[in-house]
Amino acid sequence: MNQTELEGKWNQVKGDFKQKYGKVTDDDTTFADGKFDEMLGRLQEKTGKAKEELKKEIAEW
Repeated sequence: MNQTELEGKWNQVKGDFKQKYGKVTDDDTTFADGKFDEMLGRLQEKTGKAKEELKKEIAEW
């Protein structure tokens, strides 16, 4: 799955992700072009999961 596909998938699941991880906010799940890795870093801090694990979770959603 490439970056664009991950971003599209993320747009579909971010509401569910925020419900699953209560500390995740709208600011954490919003990203601009080129900021996907930064957003993953924020989610990594909030959830304690590795970026690759988060990418896998998003892709499997």
